[in-house]
Amino acid sequence: MRASRPCSCAAVSQLNTVQDRLRQVSQARAQEVAGGEILYSGDANLTDEQIAKLPFEMYRQGYAYYWTTHAHPNATFKYTTSSLLDLMRWDATDQLDLIDQPLLMIAGSKADSLYMTKDAFAKATGTKDKELFEIKGATHIETYWVPKYVDAAMGKLTPFFARTLPSGRT
Repeated sequence: MRASRPCSCAAVSQLNTVQDRLRQVSQARAQEVAGGEILYSGDANLTDEQIAKLPFEMYRQGYAYYWTTHAHPNATFKYTTSSLLDLMRWDATDQLDLIDQPLLMIAGSKADSLYMTKDAFAKATGTKDKELFEIKGATHIETYWVPKYVDAAMGKLTPFFARTLPSGRT
């Protein structure tokens, strides 16, 4: 099985294949439990041409960032196929209402993932001290490394931490 890395945009784009992937995951898990070979998904052996044809900008930029320009020599895109079940059902926004501390969320205004950040922000109802900062013009991956976007994020983070962290803590 060759699966892409799961994220909400992937889930939306792959709804018609959920049942097939769940069957593959279940088979891989049963094989592992029976002592068989552990199967892996998420190979990252795409050519530049294949990367350019990926359906979402976040995938294209993410692939370039994580696999080419900023790749760690020991990193792979692989994960156990059986773990996809946990990844598919995990929701990062579950119980955000329990956050009762100051909250700063940062996202690029052109990020494919901006809708997820806005959803998460709305669910963080346990704190009244919260802010969603959009970095104008930035995509999701660009906020990691493009100097003007990193500077914009740091321009928010530095005063946020100065205001919210007890004196003497970093």
